[in-house]
Amino acid sequence: MSFVRPFCARCAAALSLSVLAGMAAAAAPAAPAGLVQEALPPAYARWQSSLDAFASADRERAPEPGGVLFVGSSTIRLWTDLRQDFRDLPVVINRGFGGSTMADCNGLVRRLVVQYRPRHVVVYAGDNDLAEGRSPAQVLESFRAFVGAVRTALPDTRISYVSIKPSPLRSALLPQVREANALLAAYVRGVPDSDYIDIFTPMLDADGQPRAELYGPDRLHMNAAGYDLWQAVIAPHLKAGRPAGAAMQQASTAVPAPTATPVAQAGRGR
Repeated sequence: MSFVRPFCARCAAALSLSVLAGMAAAAAPAAPAGLVQEALPPAYARWQSSLDAFASADRERAPEPGGVLFVGSSTIRLWTDLRQDFRDLPVVINRGFGGSTMADCNGLVRRLVVQYRPRHVVVYAGDNDLAEGRSPAQVLESFRAFVGAVRTALPDTRISYVSIKPSPLRSALLPQVREANALLAAYVRGVPDSDYIDIFTPMLDADGQPRAELYGPDRLHMNAAGYDLWQAVIAPHLKAGRPAGAAMQQASTAVPAPTATPVAQAGRGR
């Protein structure tokens, strides 16, 4: 004797969900060639608009591999003359996203760094971590993880960490900034093919306080004079064609002597 098995409501619901999922997968656009396609990290939702903008720019004109990539928070994002300031380098990529932390940079390292296959990565992040309540040790751990991810995927890529700057708005955090910078400098000394770039020291006045003339009205983001100083300090670390493994593991760098009133270059428009 044959019979027809009843089609229960639970089975119907499961079938409907399966069909809908299949339709959604078929309708989803394919990821552009060259973009990283692993599962989205938790930081993606917070920074989706910035990451979408980077992806759109990449589709229009993908940066060539082997360049120098700057990544980090708004200090990098607002460096509008970055390519002009380092115009002797053939490829300069700006992947700064405002308000980001070192933890964010680590969480998004494949999308922000690895997929571009740079020969040199310059990182500026950490002050927002401290402002959000993370400890100097946590900033170090995020950077350590970032270095590990970059070196696993790109073993020949040089990594430079730019020290956390002393902002007038965040003067209360100066003890944590000093501690974080000391931890990061000590760590970088033991990492081959890397260097710690000290911008903290030249941004202090004779009393050890942040130099207000290097900052804009918000007392957090730099003006043209501040970026001029950064360019002068960072440029020696980015010489085109510098061989991997060069002796650049110092914990600080020679910097120009502070002047009372640095003059911004005309037409920089920051």
